[in-house]
Amino acid sequence: MDNQRLLIWASFGLAVWITYQTWIQDYAPQPVAKMATAISQFESASEVEDLPELDVPINDVPSASLSMTRVGPQLNTDFTTTTTTSNIRVITDVLDIEISTEGGTLQSARMLNYPITKDQPNTLVQLLSNNNANFGVIQTGLRIVGGNEEPNHKAIFSSYNSSYSLRDGLDELMVPLIWKDASGVIVEKRYRFTRGGYAITVEQEVINGSADLWRGAEYSQIQRISKEQERSMFDVDSYSFVGPIVYDGEKSDKYDHNDLIDDGPITFKSRAGWLGSIQHHFLSAVVPTIGTEQSYRVSVNGNHSTASTIGQAQSIGPGSSKIFSTTVFVGPKLQSQLEEIDETLKLTVDYGWLTILSQPLFWLLSTVFNFIGNWGVSIIFVTFLIKLVFYKLTESSGRSMAKMRNLQPRMKALQDRYKDDKQALSAAMMELYKREKVNPAAGCLPILIQMPFFLAFYWVLLESVEMRQAPFILWLTDLSTKDPYFILPLIMGAAMFMQQKLNPAPADPVQAKVMQIMPIMFTAFFAFFPSGLVLYWVTNTLLSIAQQWKINKVVEREAKENKR
Repeated sequence: MDNQRLLIWASFGLAVWITYQTWIQDYAPQPVAKMATAISQFESASEVEDLPELDVPINDVPSASLSMTRVGPQLNTDFTTTTTTSNIRVITDVLDIEISTEGGTLQSARMLNYPITKDQPNTLVQLLSNNNANFGVIQTGLRIVGGNEEPNHKAIFSSYNSSYSLRDGLDELMVPLIWKDASGVIVEKRYRFTRGGYAITVEQEVINGSADLWRGAEYSQIQRISKEQERSMFDVDSYSFVGPIVYDGEKSDKYDHNDLIDDGPITFKSRAGWLGSIQHHFLSAVVPTIGTEQSYRVSVNGNHSTASTIGQAQSIGPGSSKIFSTTVFVGPKLQSQLEEIDETLKLTVDYGWLTILSQPLFWLLSTVFNFIGNWGVSIIFVTFLIKLVFYKLTESSGRSMAKMRNLQPRMKALQDRYKDDKQALSAAMMELYKREKVNPAAGCLPILIQMPFFLAFYWVLLESVEMRQAPFILWLTDLSTKDPYFILPLIMGAAMFMQQKLNPAPADPVQAKVMQIMPIMFTAFFAFFPSGLVLYWVTNTLLSIAQQWKINKVVEREAKENKR
Protein backbone atom coordinates (compact mmCIF):
# COMPACT_ATOMS: atom_id res chain seq x y z
CA MET A 1 0.00 0.00 0.00
CA ASP A 2 1.15 3.53 -0.75
CA ASN A 3 1.38 4.81 2.81
CA GLN A 4 3.26 1.76 4.04
CA ARG A 5 5.63 1.88 1.09
CA LEU A 6 6.29 5.58 1.71
CA LEU A 7 6.90 4.95 5.41
CA ILE A 8 9.36 2.15 4.62
CA TRP A 9 11.26 4.22 2.10
CA ALA A 10 11.34 7.23 4.43
CA SER A 11 12.88 5.11 7.18
CA PHE A 12 15.22 3.40 4.75
CA GLY A 13 16.21 6.77 3.28
CA LEU A 14 17.17 8.03 6.76
CA ALA A 15 19.34 4.97 7.32
CA VAL A 16 21.00 5.38 3.92
CA TRP A 17 21.60 9.09 4.56
CA ILE A 18 23.26 8.38 7.90
CA THR A 19 25.40 5.66 6.35
CA TYR A 20 26.38 7.90 3.43
CA GLN A 21 27.39 10.77 5.73
CA THR A 22 29.58 8.44 7.77
CA TRP A 23 31.28 6.80 4.80
CA ILE A 24 31.78 10.00 2.83
CA GLN A 25 33.47 11.59 5.83
CA ASP A 26 35.67 8.55 6.43
CA TYR A 27 36.51 7.46 2.90
CA ALA A 28 36.04 10.42 0.57
CA PRO A 29 39.06 11.07 -1.70
CA GLN A 30 41.57 13.25 0.05
CA PRO A 31 43.77 16.00 -1.45
CA VAL A 32 47.14 14.82 -2.66
CA ALA A 33 49.03 17.21 -0.40
CA LYS A 34 48.84 15.73 3.09
CA MET A 35 50.86 16.34 6.22
CA ALA A 36 53.55 13.77 6.80
CA THR A 37 53.94 14.24 10.52
CA ALA A 38 53.29 17.08 12.94
CA ILE A 39 56.97 17.44 13.74
CA SER A 40 58.35 17.26 10.21
CA GLN A 41 55.96 19.90 8.89
CA PHE A 42 55.79 22.01 12.02
CA GLU A 43 57.03 25.53 11.54
CA SER A 44 58.38 27.27 14.62
CA ALA A 45 56.41 30.15 16.03
CA SER A 46 59.08 32.65 15.07
CA GLU A 47 58.66 31.74 11.40
CA VAL A 48 54.91 32.46 11.33
CA GLU A 49 54.63 35.33 13.79
CA ASP A 50 53.82 37.98 11.22
CA LEU A 51 52.91 41.39 12.54
CA PRO A 52 49.58 42.80 11.33
CA GLU A 53 49.96 45.65 8.87
CA LEU A 54 49.20 49.13 10.14
CA ASP A 55 46.98 51.38 8.03
CA VAL A 56 48.00 55.05 8.14
CA PRO A 57 47.13 57.84 8.20
CA ILE A 58 43.91 57.66 10.26
CA ASN A 59 41.95 60.41 11.99
CA ASP A 60 43.44 61.25 15.37
CA VAL A 61 41.49 60.62 18.56
CA PRO A 62 41.88 63.16 21.39
CA SER A 63 44.28 61.82 23.99
CA ALA A 64 43.53 61.54 27.67
CA SER A 65 45.35 63.58 30.28
CA LEU A 66 47.59 61.94 32.85
CA SER A 67 45.51 63.63 35.54
CA MET A 68 42.56 61.33 34.73
CA THR A 69 41.57 58.57 37.16
CA ARG A 70 43.62 55.46 36.44
CA VAL A 71 41.83 52.21 35.74
CA GLY A 72 44.47 50.02 37.37
CA PRO A 73 46.63 50.48 40.45
CA GLN A 74 49.12 53.30 40.52
CA LEU A 75 51.88 52.40 38.08
CA ASN A 76 55.27 51.88 39.61
CA THR A 77 57.75 53.03 36.98
CA ASP A 78 60.74 52.09 39.12
CA PHE A 79 61.46 48.68 37.60
CA THR A 80 64.34 46.92 35.91
CA THR A 81 64.08 46.22 32.19
CA THR A 82 64.80 42.59 31.33
CA THR A 83 65.83 40.90 28.12
CA THR A 84 65.05 37.32 29.08
CA THR A 85 61.78 35.44 28.62
CA SER A 86 59.92 33.78 31.46
CA ASN A 87 56.42 32.45 32.07
CA ILE A 88 53.80 33.74 34.49
CA ARG A 89 51.39 31.20 36.00
CA VAL A 90 47.84 32.42 36.59
CA ILE A 91 45.27 30.19 38.32
CA THR A 92 41.61 31.08 38.79
CA ASP A 93 38.73 28.84 39.84
CA VAL A 94 38.22 27.73 36.21
CA LEU A 95 41.49 28.43 34.34
CA ASP A 96 45.15 27.51 34.57
CA ILE A 97 46.93 30.05 32.34
CA GLU A 98 50.53 30.63 31.34
CA ILE A 99 51.54 34.08 30.06
CA SER A 100 54.90 34.60 28.44
CA THR A 101 56.78 37.79 29.20
CA GLU A 102 57.63 37.82 25.50
CA GLY A 103 54.80 40.05 24.33
CA GLY A 104 52.47 38.96 27.13
CA THR A 105 51.39 36.06 24.93
CA LEU A 106 48.74 33.69 26.24
CA GLN A 107 50.56 30.46 25.46
CA SER A 108 48.83 27.87 27.63
CA ALA A 109 45.27 27.48 28.90
CA ARG A 110 43.91 24.46 30.74
CA MET A 111 40.23 24.07 31.59
CA LEU A 112 40.16 23.09 35.27
CA ASN A 113 36.54 21.87 35.14
CA TYR A 114 36.78 20.00 31.83
CA PRO A 115 38.74 16.73 31.70
CA ILE A 116 39.25 15.17 28.28
CA THR A 117 37.50 12.01 29.48
CA LYS A 118 35.52 11.35 32.64
CA ASP A 119 37.61 8.35 33.60
CA GLN A 120 40.77 10.53 33.65
CA PRO A 121 39.71 13.62 35.64
CA ASN A 122 43.28 14.93 35.97
CA THR A 123 43.91 15.04 32.21
CA LEU A 124 42.41 18.41 31.37
CA VAL A 125 41.39 19.98 28.08
CA GLN A 126 44.18 22.32 26.98
CA LEU A 127 42.90 24.98 24.64
CA LEU A 128 46.16 26.92 24.18
CA SER A 129 49.59 25.36 24.01
CA ASN A 130 53.08 26.06 22.66
CA ASN A 131 53.44 22.33 22.09
CA ASN A 132 53.96 21.41 18.45
CA ALA A 133 51.17 18.85 18.27
CA ASN A 134 48.48 21.19 19.64
CA PHE A 135 49.96 24.62 19.01
CA GLY A 136 47.77 27.59 19.88
CA VAL A 137 48.54 31.07 21.23
CA ILE A 138 46.80 34.43 21.56
CA GLN A 139 49.05 37.41 20.94
CA THR A 140 48.32 41.07 21.59
CA GLY A 141 50.41 44.18 21.13
CA LEU A 142 50.80 47.64 19.68
CA ARG A 143 52.17 48.70 16.29
CA ILE A 144 53.92 52.07 16.18
CA VAL A 145 53.99 54.48 13.26
CA GLY A 146 57.55 55.47 12.36
CA GLY A 147 59.27 53.95 15.38
CA ASN A 148 61.95 51.33 15.85
CA GLU A 149 60.91 50.01 19.26
CA GLU A 150 57.33 48.86 19.73
CA PRO A 151 55.52 46.77 22.38
CA ASN A 152 54.43 44.01 20.03
CA HIS A 153 54.16 40.30 20.82
CA LYS A 154 57.93 39.88 20.35
CA ALA A 155 58.88 42.60 22.84
CA ILE A 156 60.07 41.57 26.32
CA PHE A 157 57.88 42.74 29.21
CA SER A 158 58.65 42.84 32.92
CA SER A 159 56.47 41.31 35.60
CA TYR A 160 56.23 41.98 39.32
CA ASN A 161 55.50 38.31 40.13
CA SER A 162 55.95 34.92 38.49
CA SER A 163 52.59 33.55 39.64
CA TYR A 164 49.12 34.83 40.50
CA SER A 165 46.02 33.11 41.88
CA LEU A 166 42.46 34.17 42.52
CA ARG A 167 42.07 34.13 46.29
CA ASP A 168 38.96 33.00 48.10
CA GLY A 169 36.52 35.83 48.61
CA LEU A 170 37.79 37.83 45.62
CA ASP A 171 35.88 38.06 42.34
CA GLU A 172 38.63 39.61 40.22
CA LEU A 173 42.32 39.07 39.58
CA MET A 174 44.62 41.48 37.71
CA VAL A 175 48.00 40.56 36.21
CA PRO A 176 50.17 43.53 35.06
CA LEU A 177 53.14 43.53 32.68
CA ILE A 178 55.40 46.51 31.97
CA TRP A 179 57.37 47.64 28.89
CA LYS A 180 59.43 50.80 28.42
CA ASP A 181 61.43 52.18 25.52
CA ALA A 182 64.47 54.46 25.55
CA SER A 183 62.41 57.60 24.86
CA GLY A 184 60.30 57.24 28.01
CA VAL A 185 57.14 55.64 26.59
CA ILE A 186 55.70 53.14 29.08
CA VAL A 187 53.13 50.47 28.27
CA GLU A 188 51.32 48.59 31.02
CA LYS A 189 49.51 45.50 29.75
CA ARG A 190 46.88 44.31 32.24
CA TYR A 191 44.99 41.02 32.19
CA ARG A 192 41.75 40.94 34.18
CA PHE A 193 40.26 37.60 35.22
CA THR A 194 36.91 37.11 36.95
CA ARG A 195 35.60 34.31 39.16
CA GLY A 196 33.77 31.66 37.16
CA GLY A 197 34.45 33.49 33.91
CA TYR A 198 36.39 32.55 30.79
CA ALA A 199 36.49 36.12 29.44
CA ILE A 200 39.80 37.92 29.92
CA THR A 201 39.98 41.69 29.56
CA VAL A 202 43.29 42.82 28.04
CA GLU A 203 44.09 46.48 28.65
CA GLN A 204 47.15 48.14 27.10
CA GLU A 205 47.76 51.54 28.65
CA VAL A 206 50.24 53.75 26.80
CA ILE A 207 51.83 56.51 28.91
CA ASN A 208 53.74 58.88 26.70
CA GLY A 209 56.62 60.07 28.84
CA SER A 210 58.60 61.18 25.81
CA ALA A 211 58.87 64.61 24.25
CA ASP A 212 57.32 63.47 20.95
CA LEU A 213 53.89 62.53 19.66
CA TRP A 214 53.25 58.80 20.02
CA ARG A 215 51.21 57.22 17.26
CA GLY A 216 50.17 53.58 17.03
CA ALA A 217 47.39 51.00 17.01
CA GLU A 218 46.40 47.92 19.00
CA TYR A 219 46.23 44.46 17.43
CA SER A 220 45.39 40.89 18.43
CA GLN A 221 45.85 37.57 16.72
CA ILE A 222 45.16 33.89 17.28
CA GLN A 223 47.59 31.34 15.92
CA ARG A 224 46.59 27.69 15.85
CA ILE A 225 47.82 24.49 14.33
CA SER A 226 45.80 23.89 11.17
CA LYS A 227 45.44 20.64 9.31
CA GLU A 228 42.99 18.59 7.36
CA GLN A 229 40.41 17.18 9.74
CA GLU A 230 40.16 13.42 10.05
CA ARG A 231 36.71 11.82 10.48
CA SER A 232 35.69 8.63 12.24
CA MET A 233 32.25 7.16 12.81
CA PHE A 234 33.45 6.03 16.24
CA ASP A 235 34.41 9.55 17.33
CA VAL A 236 31.55 12.05 17.61
CA ASP A 237 33.99 14.92 18.21
CA SER A 238 35.53 14.41 14.76
CA TYR A 239 32.34 15.62 13.07
CA SER A 240 32.49 19.06 14.65
CA PHE A 241 34.33 21.87 12.88
CA VAL A 242 37.84 22.69 14.08
CA GLY A 243 39.47 25.88 12.79
CA PRO A 244 39.17 29.68 12.50
CA ILE A 245 35.86 31.54 12.54
CA VAL A 246 35.25 35.27 12.00
CA TYR A 247 32.28 37.61 12.24
CA ASP A 248 32.23 40.62 9.92
CA GLY A 249 29.39 42.48 11.65
CA GLU A 250 26.65 40.80 9.60
CA LYS A 251 27.43 37.09 9.34
CA SER A 252 29.93 34.53 10.59
CA ASP A 253 32.16 32.36 8.41
CA LYS A 254 34.25 29.30 9.19
CA TYR A 255 37.33 28.62 7.12
CA ASP A 256 38.51 25.12 6.43
CA HIS A 257 42.24 24.43 6.16
CA ASN A 258 42.03 23.49 2.48
CA ASP A 259 39.80 26.48 1.66
CA LEU A 260 42.41 28.90 2.99
CA ILE A 261 45.13 27.14 1.00
CA ASP A 262 43.09 27.23 -2.22
CA ASP A 263 41.51 30.70 -1.89
CA GLY A 264 44.27 32.54 -0.09
CA PRO A 265 43.97 35.02 2.81
CA ILE A 266 40.57 36.47 3.76
CA THR A 267 40.47 40.20 4.59
CA PHE A 268 37.72 42.63 5.59
CA LYS A 269 37.02 45.64 7.80
CA SER A 270 34.31 46.01 10.43
CA ARG A 271 33.23 48.02 13.46
CA ALA A 272 31.37 45.10 15.06
CA GLY A 273 33.45 42.06 14.19
CA TRP A 274 35.41 39.44 16.08
CA LEU A 275 37.60 36.45 15.35
CA GLY A 276 38.06 33.06 16.94
CA SER A 277 39.27 29.50 16.69
CA ILE A 278 36.93 26.58 17.38
CA GLN A 279 37.97 23.31 18.96
CA HIS A 280 34.62 21.48 19.08
CA HIS A 281 33.08 22.46 22.45
CA PHE A 282 35.76 25.07 23.14
CA LEU A 283 36.59 28.50 21.78
CA SER A 284 39.48 30.93 21.66
CA ALA A 285 38.19 34.35 20.59
CA VAL A 286 39.22 37.99 20.38
CA VAL A 287 36.47 40.63 20.55
CA PRO A 288 37.66 44.23 19.93
CA THR A 289 35.75 47.13 21.42
CA ILE A 290 32.53 47.53 19.43
CA GLY A 291 32.51 50.71 17.33
CA THR A 292 36.24 50.77 16.66
CA GLU A 293 37.30 50.31 13.04
CA GLN A 294 39.25 47.06 12.74
CA SER A 295 41.01 45.36 9.84
CA TYR A 296 40.72 41.56 9.88
CA ARG A 297 42.80 38.93 8.15
CA VAL A 298 42.69 35.11 8.15
CA SER A 299 45.42 33.08 6.50
CA VAL A 300 47.19 29.75 6.66
CA ASN A 301 50.93 29.19 6.47
CA GLY A 302 52.02 25.56 6.32
CA ASN A 303 50.19 23.89 9.18
CA HIS A 304 49.42 27.10 11.05
CA SER A 305 46.44 29.40 10.71
CA THR A 306 46.56 33.03 11.80
CA ALA A 307 43.49 35.17 12.45
CA SER A 308 44.40 38.77 13.24
CA THR A 309 42.74 42.13 13.78
CA ILE A 310 44.31 45.58 14.01
CA GLY A 311 42.67 48.89 14.83
CA GLN A 312 43.22 52.41 13.57
CA ALA A 313 46.27 54.43 14.54
CA GLN A 314 45.71 56.68 17.56
CA SER A 315 47.76 59.70 18.64
CA ILE A 316 48.96 60.33 22.19
CA GLY A 317 50.66 63.60 22.96
CA PRO A 318 53.62 64.05 25.32
CA GLY A 319 52.54 63.73 28.95
CA SER A 320 49.28 62.00 28.00
CA SER A 321 48.01 58.42 28.13
CA LYS A 322 45.42 56.18 26.51
CA ILE A 323 43.99 52.72 27.23
CA PHE A 324 43.37 50.18 24.45
CA SER A 325 40.97 47.47 25.57
CA THR A 326 40.16 44.06 24.04
CA THR A 327 38.17 41.09 25.34
CA VAL A 328 39.68 37.63 24.98
CA PHE A 329 37.63 34.49 25.55
CA VAL A 330 39.34 31.18 26.28
CA GLY A 331 37.05 28.39 27.39
CA PRO A 332 33.99 26.23 26.78
CA LYS A 333 31.26 27.58 24.53
CA LEU A 334 28.89 28.33 27.40
CA GLN A 335 26.18 30.30 25.66
CA SER A 336 25.29 32.39 28.72
CA GLN A 337 28.86 33.70 29.01
CA LEU A 338 29.21 34.23 25.27
CA GLU A 339 26.06 36.36 25.25
CA GLU A 340 27.46 38.56 28.02
CA ILE A 341 30.44 39.45 25.83
CA ASP A 342 28.64 39.77 22.50
CA GLU A 343 25.28 38.34 21.44
CA THR A 344 26.75 37.21 18.12
CA LEU A 345 29.39 35.01 19.80
CA LYS A 346 26.66 32.36 20.08
CA LEU A 347 27.22 31.80 16.36
CA THR A 348 30.29 29.77 17.32
CA VAL A 349 27.81 27.15 18.57
CA ASP A 350 26.87 25.91 15.12
CA TYR A 351 23.65 23.89 14.92
CA GLY A 352 23.78 23.76 11.13
CA TRP A 353 20.78 24.37 8.89
CA LEU A 354 18.41 23.41 11.73
CA THR A 355 19.50 26.29 13.97
CA ILE A 356 15.98 27.72 13.77
CA LEU A 357 14.79 24.59 15.58
CA SER A 358 17.90 23.60 17.57
CA GLN A 359 18.36 26.98 19.29
CA PRO A 360 14.83 27.08 20.80
CA LEU A 361 15.21 23.39 21.66
CA PHE A 362 18.44 24.09 23.56
CA TRP A 363 16.77 27.01 25.35
CA LEU A 364 13.88 24.77 26.41
CA LEU A 365 16.24 22.01 27.56
CA SER A 366 18.31 24.54 29.54
CA THR A 367 15.20 26.01 31.17
CA VAL A 368 13.98 22.57 32.23
CA PHE A 369 17.49 21.63 33.41
CA ASN A 370 17.60 24.69 35.69
CA PHE A 371 14.63 23.22 37.58
CA ILE A 372 15.42 19.50 37.35
CA GLY A 373 19.23 19.45 37.42
CA ASN A 374 19.61 16.39 35.16
CA TRP A 375 20.05 16.63 31.39
CA GLY A 376 18.70 13.12 30.78
CA VAL A 377 15.50 13.83 32.66
CA SER A 378 15.30 17.16 30.82
CA ILE A 379 15.45 15.32 27.47
CA ILE A 380 12.62 13.02 28.57
CA PHE A 381 10.51 15.95 29.77
CA VAL A 382 11.07 18.01 26.61
CA THR A 383 10.28 14.97 24.43
CA PHE A 384 7.00 14.65 26.34
CA LEU A 385 6.26 18.35 25.71
CA ILE A 386 6.96 17.96 21.98
CA LYS A 387 4.70 14.92 21.87
CA LEU A 388 2.00 16.88 23.68
CA VAL A 389 2.22 19.79 21.21
CA PHE A 390 1.74 17.47 18.23
CA TYR A 391 -0.71 15.15 19.97
CA LYS A 392 -3.79 16.19 17.99
CA LEU A 393 -1.91 16.11 14.71
CA THR A 394 -0.54 12.62 15.32
CA GLU A 395 -3.86 11.47 16.78
CA SER A 396 -5.59 11.80 13.40
CA SER A 397 -2.76 9.82 11.84
CA GLY A 398 -3.07 7.19 14.58
CA ARG A 399 -6.79 6.84 14.00
CA SER A 400 -6.20 6.18 10.30
CA MET A 401 -3.59 3.57 11.19
CA ALA A 402 -5.99 1.93 13.65
CA LYS A 403 -8.81 1.85 11.10
CA MET A 404 -6.48 0.36 8.50
CA ARG A 405 -5.49 -2.26 11.06
CA ASN A 406 -9.17 -3.20 11.46
CA LEU A 407 -9.55 -3.25 7.67
CA GLN A 408 -6.79 -5.82 7.22
CA PRO A 409 -9.14 -8.82 6.67
CA ARG A 410 -11.22 -6.94 4.08
CA MET A 411 -8.09 -5.69 2.31
CA LYS A 412 -6.74 -9.24 2.22
CA ALA A 413 -10.01 -10.42 0.66
CA LEU A 414 -9.76 -7.74 -2.04
CA GLN A 415 -6.18 -8.78 -2.80
CA ASP A 416 -7.29 -12.40 -3.21
CA ARG A 417 -10.22 -11.36 -5.42
CA TYR A 418 -8.19 -9.09 -7.72
CA LYS A 419 -4.79 -10.79 -7.53
CA ASP A 420 -4.53 -10.87 -11.33
CA ASP A 421 -5.82 -7.34 -11.93
CA LYS A 422 -3.73 -4.65 -10.20
CA GLN A 423 -5.74 -1.78 -11.68
CA ALA A 424 -9.00 -3.19 -10.35
CA LEU A 425 -7.35 -3.88 -6.98
CA SER A 426 -6.14 -0.28 -6.74
CA ALA A 427 -9.60 1.06 -7.56
CA ALA A 428 -11.22 -1.25 -5.00
CA MET A 429 -8.72 -0.21 -2.34
CA MET A 430 -9.34 3.49 -2.94
CA GLU A 431 -13.09 2.90 -2.77
CA LEU A 432 -12.64 1.11 0.56
CA TYR A 433 -10.50 3.94 1.93
CA LYS A 434 -13.08 6.50 0.83
CA ARG A 435 -16.00 4.58 2.28
CA GLU A 436 -14.29 4.00 5.63
CA LYS A 437 -12.81 7.55 5.71
CA VAL A 438 -9.22 6.33 5.94
CA ASN A 439 -6.20 8.31 4.73
CA PRO A 440 -3.54 5.81 3.59
CA ALA A 441 -0.81 8.49 3.63
CA ALA A 442 -1.51 9.52 7.23
CA GLY A 443 0.79 6.81 8.57
CA CYS A 444 3.82 8.72 7.29
CA LEU A 445 3.02 11.82 9.33
CA PRO A 446 4.58 10.71 12.65
CA ILE A 447 8.00 9.97 11.18
CA LEU A 448 7.95 13.19 9.13
CA ILE A 449 7.34 15.10 12.38
CA GLN A 450 10.04 13.19 14.24
CA MET A 451 12.83 13.70 11.70
CA PRO A 452 13.42 17.46 12.19
CA PHE A 453 13.42 17.08 15.97
CA PHE A 454 15.67 14.03 15.74
CA LEU A 455 18.24 16.00 13.71
CA ALA A 456 17.84 19.07 15.95
CA PHE A 457 18.50 16.92 19.04
CA TYR A 458 21.53 15.46 17.29
CA TRP A 459 23.12 18.88 16.74
CA VAL A 460 22.21 20.11 20.23
CA LEU A 461 23.92 17.08 21.77
CA LEU A 462 26.89 17.36 19.41
CA GLU A 463 27.51 21.12 19.79
CA SER A 464 26.32 22.10 23.28
CA VAL A 465 29.18 21.96 25.78
CA GLU A 466 26.58 22.15 28.55
CA MET A 467 25.75 18.51 27.77
CA ARG A 468 29.35 17.38 27.41
CA GLN A 469 29.98 14.48 29.82
CA ALA A 470 26.53 15.09 31.36
CA PRO A 471 25.40 12.04 33.37
CA PHE A 472 21.92 10.54 33.35
CA ILE A 473 21.50 7.43 35.51
CA LEU A 474 23.45 4.30 36.38
CA TRP A 475 25.72 3.33 33.45
CA LEU A 476 24.85 6.40 31.32
CA THR A 477 27.52 8.81 32.53
CA ASP A 478 27.89 10.87 29.34
CA LEU A 479 24.87 11.73 27.20
CA SER A 480 27.06 13.18 24.45
CA THR A 481 28.72 9.81 23.68
CA LYS A 482 27.43 6.37 22.79
CA ASP A 483 25.99 3.98 25.37
CA PRO A 484 29.07 2.00 26.53
CA TYR A 485 27.04 -1.20 26.97
CA PHE A 486 24.54 -0.63 24.09
CA ILE A 487 21.63 -1.16 26.50
CA LEU A 488 19.67 1.90 25.39
CA PRO A 489 19.90 1.03 21.66
CA LEU A 490 18.62 -2.49 22.45
CA ILE A 491 15.70 -1.00 24.38
CA MET A 492 15.02 1.24 21.40
CA GLY A 493 15.00 -1.74 19.02
CA ALA A 494 12.56 -3.63 21.25
CA ALA A 495 10.33 -0.55 21.48
CA MET A 496 10.30 -0.17 17.67
CA PHE A 497 9.33 -3.86 17.35
CA MET A 498 6.44 -3.34 19.78
CA GLN A 499 5.36 -0.24 17.86
CA GLN A 500 5.19 -2.25 14.63
CA LYS A 501 2.82 -4.75 16.25
CA LEU A 502 0.33 -1.95 16.92
CA ASN A 503 0.31 -0.81 13.28
CA PRO A 504 -1.18 -2.58 10.26
CA ALA A 505 1.21 -5.05 8.65
CA PRO A 506 2.07 -4.52 4.96
CA ALA A 507 0.14 -6.82 2.68
CA ASP A 508 3.19 -7.25 0.45
CA PRO A 509 5.39 -10.06 1.91
CA VAL A 510 8.59 -8.28 0.83
CA GLN A 511 7.53 -5.07 2.55
CA ALA A 512 6.57 -7.04 5.65
CA LYS A 513 10.06 -8.56 5.84
CA VAL A 514 11.70 -5.16 5.39
CA MET A 515 9.59 -3.78 8.24
CA GLN A 516 10.71 -6.66 10.47
CA ILE A 517 14.35 -5.88 9.73
CA MET A 518 14.00 -2.14 10.41
CA PRO A 519 14.24 -2.40 14.26
CA ILE A 520 17.42 -4.47 13.93
CA MET A 521 18.94 -2.08 11.41
CA PHE A 522 18.08 1.02 13.45
CA THR A 523 19.49 -0.61 16.59
CA ALA A 524 22.81 -1.11 14.80
CA PHE A 525 22.88 2.50 13.54
CA PHE A 526 21.88 4.02 16.87
CA ALA A 527 24.45 1.96 18.77
CA PHE A 528 27.12 4.59 17.95
CA PHE A 529 24.93 7.68 18.29
CA PRO A 530 25.08 9.91 21.41
CA SER A 531 23.11 8.21 24.16
CA GLY A 532 21.11 11.39 24.71
CA LEU A 533 19.85 11.14 21.14
CA VAL A 534 18.91 7.49 21.63
CA LEU A 535 17.16 8.49 24.86
CA TYR A 536 15.04 10.97 22.90
CA TRP A 537 14.12 8.34 20.32
CA VAL A 538 13.30 5.72 22.98
CA THR A 539 11.13 8.18 24.89
CA ASN A 540 9.34 9.30 21.75
CA THR A 541 8.76 5.67 20.65
CA LEU A 542 7.36 4.66 24.06
CA LEU A 543 5.03 7.66 24.06
CA SER A 544 3.95 6.79 20.50
CA ILE A 545 3.24 3.21 21.61
CA ALA A 546 1.09 4.45 24.48
CA GLN A 547 -0.77 6.85 22.20
CA GLN A 548 -1.35 4.28 19.47
CA TRP A 549 -2.46 1.61 21.95
CA LYS A 550 -5.05 4.01 23.35
CA ILE A 551 -6.24 5.02 19.87
CA ASN A 552 -6.52 1.36 18.80
CA LYS A 553 -8.74 0.62 21.79
CA VAL A 554 -10.96 3.63 21.09
CA VAL A 555 -11.33 2.76 17.39
CA GLU A 556 -12.12 -0.88 18.20
CA ARG A 557 -14.78 0.21 20.68
CA GLU A 558 -16.28 2.61 18.15
CA ALA A 559 -16.32 -0.15 15.49
CA LYS A 560 -18.21 -2.49 17.85
CA GLU A 561 -20.72 0.20 18.73
CA ASN A 562 -21.34 0.92 15.03
CA LYS A 563 -22.13 -2.74 14.38
CA ARG A 564 -24.89 -2.78 16.98
